[in-house]
Amino acid sequence: MTPYVPSGTAEAVSDVLRSRWIGQGPRVEEFEEKFSRQIVGGRRSIAVGSCTDALHLAYLLSDICPGDDVIAPLFTCTATNIPLLYSGARVRFCDVEPNSLNMDPAHLKRLLWERKPKAIVVVHYGGAPVSRVIFDLAQEASVPVIEDCAQALGAKGIAQRGRFACFSFQAVKHIGCGDGGMLVLPDHLKDIAKRQRWFGIDREAKLKGIWENDITEIGFKYQLNDIAAAMCLQGLYHLDDQMKHRRRLRGTYMSALSDMDGIRLVDTDRDSACWLLTVLVERREDFRRKLAAEGIETDQVHYRNDRYTIFEKFRDEFPNMDAVDGKYLVLPLHMGMDGDDVRRICGVIRSGW
Repeated sequence: MTPYVPSGTAEAVSDVLRSRWIGQGPRVEEFEEKFSRQIVGGRRSIAVGSCTDALHLAYLLSDICPGDDVIAPLFTCTATNIPLLYSGARVRFCDVEPNSLNMDPAHLKRLLWERKPKAIVVVHYGGAPVSRVIFDLAQEASVPVIEDCAQALGAKGIAQRGRFACFSFQAVKHIGCGDGGMLVLPDHLKDIAKRQRWFGIDREAKLKGIWENDITEIGFKYQLNDIAAAMCLQGLYHLDDQMKHRRRLRGTYMSALSDMDGIRLVDTDRDSACWLLTVLVERREDFRRKLAAEGIETDQVHYRNDRYTIFEKFRDEFPNMDAVDGKYLVLPLHMGMDGDDVRRICGVIRSGW
């Protein structure tokens, strides 16, 4: 993965640097409004310093307290689940669906039957939307869903049924500004979310010159700044073209590898954001060595969270994850590539390992 900085970004940042505002200012508000219209169908969107910030605020606004059960994805970036530990939640990991590495609806159904949780957290792994069955099950159980959309900007159907949705603008995401995030939330929670991202202070009132403000809740320093927002606005402008390019690259991989034994693409969802190109391969280490010898980088990117010491008290049996543990691998897919690059990679793969 390499960062993608679209044309016009340097000029947009220079405009901010020459302006009165380089912290949180008018560009942040403009980005929130345009993101809301373009990405999430007009839902209220609050820009923050990272997707982790957004997730933490979503957990706080969901009133997740010490000892509360939360069903969460087993296979994801640790940033999805570590903020649950801030709140002292009892994490109940859900196994993966082998065909997507997203949350398995069948296991979720069993977990919901055993004990009702305070919330369900899902991640759209690699950019592929989780099964709609998950939202149906959550609705039947009257449990709110929090969507980690960090990898799924540009995917269709996300951030609509979850009570909260959290996005990432970290360096190598579709829209990257070094680091940044967005919290999508119910409209009636916007004011408290804005206070909580800035020390619990009503910033709009303070900027009007009302200095005798009380602070009634603990807040954080989770705001985005105008420099980052200017980069994100350029990213939004170019997002459609980026999605077309990524989907073409993914399509080239699919055409070249779909009939091969010993390798299977995980993400074949037509609505995917195509952030990662994950495959399940036999003899993974042999495969990695073969590609490395040809100068082709591969990686695992994420790791099952139950293996980390901080989550050891939440370990359980996860047969689906066990079955793919030694097989999953991520192939190159980024804006610095073209179709010829993909065809060369696939040629190396088709020569065997």
